[in-house]
Amino acid sequence: MTAAAVPATSPARTGEQPGVRLARSRRNAELSLLLLAMVLVAAYGATVEANVLDTVTPDFWVPAATLGLVFLGLHLVIRWLAPFADPALLPAVALLNGIGVGFLRRYDLAWAKPADRESLAIFAGTGGRQLAWTLAAVILAAALLAIMRDHRSLSRYAYTLGLAGIVLVMIPAVLPGKFSEVNGAKLWIRFGGFQIQPGEFAKLALLTFFAYYLVRKREVLSLASRRVLGIDFPRGRDLGPVLVVWMISILVLVFEKDLGTSLLYFGMFVVTLYIATERVSWLLIGLVLFFGGAYLAYVLGGTVGGPFANFYVRAEIWLDPFDDPHNKGYQLVQGLLTLGTGGLFGAGPGGGQPTLLPEVQNDFIFAGIGEEIGLFGLSALLVIYLLIVERGLRAALAVRDSFGKLLAGGLAFTLGLQVFVIVGGISKLIPLTGQTTPFLSAGGSSLMANWLLIATLLRVSDGASRPVTPSGPAARPSGGPPEQLHGAPTEVIRP
Repeated sequence: MTAAAVPATSPARTGEQPGVRLARSRRNAELSLLLLAMVLVAAYGATVEANVLDTVTPDFWVPAATLGLVFLGLHLVIRWLAPFADPALLPAVALLNGIGVGFLRRYDLAWAKPADRESLAIFAGTGGRQLAWTLAAVILAAALLAIMRDHRSLSRYAYTLGLAGIVLVMIPAVLPGKFSEVNGAKLWIRFGGFQIQPGEFAKLALLTFFAYYLVRKREVLSLASRRVLGIDFPRGRDLGPVLVVWMISILVLVFEKDLGTSLLYFGMFVVTLYIATERVSWLLIGLVLFFGGAYLAYVLGGTVGGPFANFYVRAEIWLDPFDDPHNKGYQLVQGLLTLGTGGLFGAGPGGGQPTLLPEVQNDFIFAGIGEEIGLFGLSALLVIYLLIVERGLRAALAVRDSFGKLLAGGLAFTLGLQVFVIVGGISKLIPLTGQTTPFLSAGGSSLMANWLLIATLLRVSDGASRPVTPSGPAARPSGGPPEQLHGAPTEVIRP
């Protein structure tokens, strides 16, 4: 009997191990998309200069090239340390980050004197600082990929991270206003010229703890006591975790004076709980608790005042910003007018007037960009965010262990919820918040925390797509025995 011929492209003939071709294909696709993203960033920068300076300077390409080198370095790290990671995450985030840097340079040009605009250094001003923060954030993401070779190793430190997250949340609330308050919200730690927003890192720490805790308790939290209108509701004694997180979120709302941060913490816990138990009743309970608590805080702010007064004022501005458009409602009114001025297609990159919008480099950057790229351009940015969230959820569905599913699903939802909170605030869908737009707004805290989030999603997606071999990394997590990693559940993978 003659043996069947081996195809010329088979692994046996080429010497490739199983999965090598998949890894190479993913990384080549990532590199191609990354180059395309940097071309778009360079085109955006050239258009800004053409509209603001009436000419395109010879070094318009330098910011895009600098960002390209930074992201290329991270691409090489991913190619080495996470070869099976999702190929769309890095290019999508790089495009958003690049547009953010480009708009902040446009912001610097708007504030510079006309005679000094052409000579404005590429690395000067807010745009230059954002470029430096991008380098620091990408290095941090690469370091996380190097240290965390398996996402399940995070479960070792779940309780430590949970405690650290609570401490980070509490610090701004207990500090005096001069050390923590910016624009009415106590979200910062400020000493001299140094400031950091600890809540950005707290969300990652808390979410890791939530994922670990819910994996261990999901069987109990899935039990139903009664069925109402086709929905199974949990037992009363199982409401404890939700009530604790709800109380923490209300305290954040009252003492840190920010609806967005409160909604973010409570929302990511409730959604992670829903993913763990698949009980719609938890979503309903969460919505009732949060909006009931927010309404109670609003009523108390109008009657009692005290710590509830700030939220009451913000809610009143949201309900009728045109009642006092030159004082309390000025920022929101200007944001709405800026979005309206942009129309469908915008004034073109560099064609708007960002100097008229307060905090356009931070809270209202989405409105400032919208004036110049219009509704269609903003829709494209939202689609990119949606793509990142979708790829995160896809990793959550594909990963084999329950901890990874909750971690990736929670991270993806948290990013989407943060975008909803900030876009909803500037469009008057919800009261204004102190949240920043991920990867677009100026500032190092948000940028570094969100790049850490992306690095974690890359690690989970790498584990989800890595071929399963009896002794390979997908079957044996680094740092622990094959069956269990310090309490992190792992499913038995059968051939």
